[in-house]
Amino acid sequence: MKVFPTEVNGVVIVESPTFRDERGFFAEVFHAEKFAALGLPTDFVQDNHSRSAKGVLRGLHFQRRKPQGKLVRPVQGKIFDVAVDLRQSSSTFGKWFGVMLEEGDGRQVYIPPGLAHGFYVLSESAHVSYKCTTSYHGPSDSSLLWNDATVGIEWPIANSESPLLSSRDQAAQAFAALAPFP
Repeated sequence: MKVFPTEVNGVVIVESPTFRDERGFFAEVFHAEKFAALGLPTDFVQDNHSRSAKGVLRGLHFQRRKPQGKLVRPVQGKIFDVAVDLRQSSSTFGKWFGVMLEEGDGRQVYIPPGLAHGFYVLSESAHVSYKCTTSYHGPSDSSLLWNDATVGIEWPIANSESPLLSSRDQAAQAFAALAPFP
């Protein structure tokens, strides 16, 4: 396994060797000893799996109390995955990072606690799996507006398209209205 830092503090791409043959492929996506040696968390307490249709945008989600670190990978399909730094003490506060992830490419992204997370589905559908460092805490669950002009995320959405959003994500807060993490 290899880790590649990104321009947002703590967000890393984790790349695992992928072994391919006529049957398909095999990749080791989590190994506690290897993650620890790379400086990544090994105590994940919750695994989530979502299925979304093409054009769905999920996020940008975060928890104010009990913030979650997330290890994200598409099991099927292709997504544009995004993290936004909400930690006021971070030198990358307010910055975003986005990466294309596709099933079988051997890559996943680790997003530390204190960042908002979301993704946009580029394939006909996508199954996304993510491990979390803390359990879901509904009372502190919140959303950052996906198209907030202050953050300026460059989503790979054609001009004539509108992403499919949940009512919760449609009502998300603007960056300027959020109380930042310490």
